[in-house]
Amino acid sequence: MNESAQEFWLEARVEAPDTDVAELEDWFFAAGALSVTVKDAVGDDELEHAVLEPLPGEVRLWKSVSLVGLFDKGSGEQVTVEALKQSALDAGMVCPEFQIGRLRDQVWERTWMESFKPMRFGHQLWICPTAMEPPDASAINIRLDPGMAFGTGTHATTAQCLEWLGEQTVNDLQPLKDKLVIDYGCGSGVLGIAALLLGAKHVWAVDIDEQALLATRENAVTNNVQERLSIGQPELIHGVVADIVLANILFKPLMDLVDTISAGTASGGSLILSGILENQIEPLSMRYTDAFDFTAARASGGWALMSATRR
Repeated sequence: MNESAQEFWLEARVEAPDTDVAELEDWFFAAGALSVTVKDAVGDDELEHAVLEPLPGEVRLWKSVSLVGLFDKGSGEQVTVEALKQSALDAGMVCPEFQIGRLRDQVWERTWMESFKPMRFGHQLWICPTAMEPPDASAINIRLDPGMAFGTGTHATTAQCLEWLGEQTVNDLQPLKDKLVIDYGCGSGVLGIAALLLGAKHVWAVDIDEQALLATRENAVTNNVQERLSIGQPELIHGVVADIVLANILFKPLMDLVDTISAGTASGGSLILSGILENQIEPLSMRYTDAFDFTAARASGGWALMSATRR
């Protein structure tokens, strides 16, 4: 049976040492990739080998990795190949050897639901799939369907942000009461929704990915917080100054966005930076040191979270 290319996502795979990850991520995104996943180069294609959404407690970094760039459904294979070659040329790099494969659309939903289980962060903050009942009905429960967007809480960077939010509940049932929050790179909306359920007055959730904005809108309705949540592209927060800024993205955009993030954080406000590796803590703190005072960073499985106060 002939199957339409519209039924498949295209993925390009390249193997490399872990020191080349940042450069290769830029190469993929410049070629039009929707996302980049880092896997164990020694392992196979099963879900548990992915770094970007591993099973809880299995976050790892490897010396030899396989990066997989995901391209939109209907993307022509030859067009994608040419885009990758042109991206390398534009970056002044030798084009890596890569393999092109196809991934069925329905595989995504199956793998999400098979691996996504209720998780607790702090004393009373839970993330629960919409298809399952919360383990503790009296807790603060976020009902979540990540869709195609990143952010379930299983990855160390998202988990670290949720733990930071969850820890605020130790001595105060509404630690974020009346706070204004920016969730920069909202993904599924999980961090912004958590902030609202913990008492925040309003959250601005922004992302450059329309799939993320769609998932955030749907999850906001599911959790009945849509009236206190503004969702859109990054231009939405122009002129907004928040008490807390959560930026769980990647090292390079965090370096590039220093002016935007600094301007959006109120004096005395909190900044949470995540989506970075441990060896990126120092250059990132140097980049933000003119405007922020940092506390000791926390790390898990090689991934790090940085917290700071705006001067």
